[in-house]
Order: sequence, then structure tokens, then C-alpha cells
Amino acid sequence: MSAITREEVAHLARLAHIRMDENELDKMSGELAVIMDAVASVSEVAGEDVPPTSHPIPLRNVFREDVPSGLLTQEQALAMAPDAEDGQFKVPAILEGE
Repeated sequence: MSAITREEVAHLARLAHIRMDENELDKMSGELAVIMDAVASVSEVAGEDVPPTSHPIPLRNVFREDVPSGLLTQEQALAMAPDAEDGQFKVPAILEGE
């Protein structure tokens, strides 16, 4: 087991501004030791011939390219508008004075 002392856990807790009582310090030192042992065992298995990866399978983009198509001209867009003026949609004013 990796040696993570209670004092090291207390020091880390102080640095992180985490208040821990005596029981929590003892419990956390044991839990961190188990985590460190797990990391060490994985590090032993991963040799020089194993490339570092972030995912077990290769990632690929499953979405299509965003290519514009079927665009309307200004006239086509305004053809079904209830009201248009100067090549723009005309809507009722909702603010006073404008």
C-alpha cells in the first residue's frame, strides 16, 4: 500500500480549505492510499509500447458537415409574408415612439 500519511491529508485539506475532523482524516488517508495503489498498478501494466489514450475506442464525428443548401432568395422569402416593405418583413410596432 502507498504510504499516504494522515498529516499529508491534513496538509492537503488545509490547502483546499476543507475542514476535516480526526475520523475523516483517518478515513481519507486510507481511501487515498487505495487510489494511489490503483494508479500504480495501471502504470505498471502500461509499458512503452502502449500509447496514451483518453478513450478506449477512437472518436469520430457522427454529424454531417454543415453545408448550406436550398437557400431562398429575398423575393422567395418575402413572397408569403403578410406584409413587407423595402425588402424586409414588416411587423407591427410594439414599443411606444418607434
